[in-house]
Amino acid sequence: MQACIGRPAYFTFGTPLTYTPIGYIINRKGVSFMQKECCKKTKQRTPDEYKKLINRLNRIEGQIRGIKGMIENDAYCTDILTQSSAVSAALNAFNKELLSNHIKTCVANDIKEGKEETVDELVATLQKLMK
Repeated sequence: MQACIGRPAYFTFGTPLTYTPIGYIINRKGVSFMQKECCKKTKQRTPDEYKKLINRLNRIEGQIRGIKGMIENDAYCTDILTQSSAVSAALNAFNKELLSNHIKTCVANDIKEGKEETVDELVATLQKLMK
């Protein structure tokens, strides 16, 4: 797989963008998602898996907005830290769900097809998650 990290991209309106390692692009207006040409791995999720992951992310997004509101309203530090801890726990639960699905589907299928490099990819992913 070719690396796209740091490669500039240009849209027709000439705004320079920068790819990040996980497929997001950063411009002056913030971060948005873009599938890069050189990164072709995708996964078709079942409707149930998709719904569960999106619901978790929506809850996390709501929690983050709540923390932002707390800061804007000068909430007490420990109250904010408690909510921040809840967001971390929710994000960990999201990662566990996604990792479990990944191992049961992508990794299992690749191993059945003889793609042993998938094990190395999984080990690298676990090392990143355990920092």
